[in-house]
Amino acid sequence: MAYTEIPQSIQHFMEQMTQKCHEANQPRWAENFNAGFANTLLTTVRRYDDGTTFLLTGDIPAMWLRDSTAQFRPYLVIAKEDDDIRSLITGLVKRQFKYINMDPYANAFNETPNNKGHQTDHTEMTPWIWERKYEIDSLCYPVQLAYLLYKQTGETSQFNEEFHEGVKKILSVWETEQHHDQSPYCFERDTTRLEDTLTHDGKGTPVDYTGMTWSGFRPSDDACQYGYLVPSNMFAVVVLGYIVELYSTLFTDMTVLEQANKLKKEIDDGIKEHAIVENNDGENIFAYEVDGKGHYSIMDDSNVPSLMAAPYLGYLDKNDPLYLSTRKTLLSKENPYFYEGEFAKGIGSSHTPENYVWPIALAIEGLTTDDKQEKERILNLLVDCDGGTHLMHEGFDVNNPNHFTREWFSWANMMFCELVMDYFDITIEAHYN
Repeated sequence: MAYTEIPQSIQHFMEQMTQKCHEANQPRWAENFNAGFANTLLTTVRRYDDGTTFLLTGDIPAMWLRDSTAQFRPYLVIAKEDDDIRSLITGLVKRQFKYINMDPYANAFNETPNNKGHQTDHTEMTPWIWERKYEIDSLCYPVQLAYLLYKQTGETSQFNEEFHEGVKKILSVWETEQHHDQSPYCFERDTTRLEDTLTHDGKGTPVDYTGMTWSGFRPSDDACQYGYLVPSNMFAVVVLGYIVELYSTLFTDMTVLEQANKLKKEIDDGIKEHAIVENNDGENIFAYEVDGKGHYSIMDDSNVPSLMAAPYLGYLDKNDPLYLSTRKTLLSKENPYFYEGEFAKGIGSSHTPENYVWPIALAIEGLTTDDKQEKERILNLLVDCDGGTHLMHEGFDVNNPNHFTREWFSWANMMFCELVMDYFDITIEAHYN
């Protein structure tokens, strides 16, 4: 079952946001907010009789574990008062963990076992899997959604048997990938685009032990240059904090609790020991990726988790000095994916053409500052650069916003919506107790 009209509670919230935007003399924000907020429900949602929810990422007929969480996150503010929206989000968590239990190394899944997607990749595919690029954040996001749903609404039915099995699989994978040389995972694709495959017979570039956990791919679905993706490890630390809290209060499983506590400390210690490097000015900043062998990259990517998003994810405070020095570097030419042109400046990605910045990255830039004027500047920029569609895109040309990738990208739409909500102090707290 799909939505054919906007539920009353969603419509009421959109009307409230419209009023706030008009009172702030920003009617264009309201137009784009309403388009994006409605678009996700009307175009991406499939509800099933088993109580689960499938969510298309947009113009690709598959569900990403990462994207689906971000697509629904802004609806959490409505879920406390609306049983149907709460059930919708609960159903998404249940389907996410159903997929994780099928294969915790896969990042995107089909709606049915239809063999669609990248079935010719050299890895362990099944008819359910659209793509099997292992990304740490694919396992972080469903735990985040389950936790935030509980904290926002008190809902606990998402914590079913599949959730607990999934948590155990997540912990097992993260422990395994602390020692990637002993991992069963490998991935190769027959392609001329090197970002879509892993080197060294599908194992990726060599790494040494750091305490962090390895990732084959970035949240852009592009291959990591070095195996320890720092922002994703930051996200893992936060999510392990969620697991520790849940298994200290709601559930009794000392094995899971001890395993999560141990992993959390090891990964966090690994970040502090191996991921702090110097920029060109000699300031300490976080590296984007490291390999434990002394190699590292100074950069950021548009997709979340990113270094820019560290406070948004709940890893540290947005006024942390180390974060601020990192942020300054990321918003400079020292970051090879920082672009500035006639109409915009911001962070892009290796996933899209040069000089294309991403609305997701711009939204995160706004969500990680306390400066209202900066939030306003970014919101106006996003509206000005929507290509006349009233929706967000994957990336757009800083010198011609009418040139963009992906006309329909639900994750980007909802990141814009979340920034509008944040501007009016409607926030979803990510920090754990």
